[in-house]
Amino acid sequence: MKSILGIGNALTDILAVLPDDEFLQKYHLPKGSMQHVDMETGDKIWSTLKKEVGVRYVAGGSAANTITCTAIFGMPSGFIGKIGDDELGHLFKSDQEQYGVNTRLLKGKNSSGRSMVFITGANAERTFAVYLGAALELVPEDLKPEYFQGYDYFHIEGYLVQNQELIRTAVKMAKEAGCIISIDMASYNVVESNDAFLHNIVDEYVDIVFANETEAKVFTKKEPREALDEIARHCKIAVVKVGKDGSMVKSGDEYHFIEPWPAATIDATGAGDTYAAGFLYAHSLGMPLKVCGEVGSIIAAKVVEVIGTKIDIPRWRAAKQEIRELIAQNQ
Repeated sequence: MKSILGIGNALTDILAVLPDDEFLQKYHLPKGSMQHVDMETGDKIWSTLKKEVGVRYVAGGSAANTITCTAIFGMPSGFIGKIGDDELGHLFKSDQEQYGVNTRLLKGKNSSGRSMVFITGANAERTFAVYLGAALELVPEDLKPEYFQGYDYFHIEGYLVQNQELIRTAVKMAKEAGCIISIDMASYNVVESNDAFLHNIVDEYVDIVFANETEAKVFTKKEPREALDEIARHCKIAVVKVGKDGSMVKSGDEYHFIEPWPAATIDATGAGDTYAAGFLYAHSLGMPLKVCGEVGSIIAAKVVEVIGTKIDIPRWRAAKQEIRELIAQNQ
């Protein structure tokens, strides 16, 4: 079985389902965006949420979610991140270890990062207020070539690209170690503010790009279908996800539209992260491009049926059975 290493912000997700957009407006959080907040604002939002709404805590972070899923699929999986020496940091570490992830969690000076996730509207749209804390202290000097040795894939979350030197160092080490490199674009406003750097990294190092329709549009200035073509010109495999309408994948001249897998959606948090895990798992097995997209679609359909990013055991069982059958048909 091929192996995968991820790098990302080690965050604990604090999940809140909101009845309307009033809370978002109060804290100037544009619906559907990912906003960074300072510790004071983060604490204020957190304490208000606990009093008025009620919250759930789940170890998260985009790349960490993907890596947890690949570990459950059976891929040897590792993760690099930074946490504080506190309750949230210990929760994050024990959560990853529980799923068999080989964690390389360095200790920072600040408290552990957290991502407050607000779920609103009939389509379960997500808005993020993120306090990165210790996660932000991950620096190029923390990375060592041996961290990447022995891994076949290296997966980056787009939220990290704001730390440009860290990403540049990481992709160089990963490429030297012979890894296939994938990146999940993560958020349209992150893509917008790091446009030139992202284009450069994709051109020089990245093999597989995952983007949703808004990220793809910001990256290419084109609508989803044309955006897919444009991204595919810059890397080996391009994936553009169009939410409940499915996804599109392209490699060279090969193109496939992937139907969405049936799901009773209640929360879209983590759908993109789990899609990437399913896609990379199938890719590691040498599956055709279309099957990679379909495996991503199957597992993404399971996570949207639960609140948060952790799929329950019955849904994992069902997903694995559906994926086994799909793979058997294509061997």
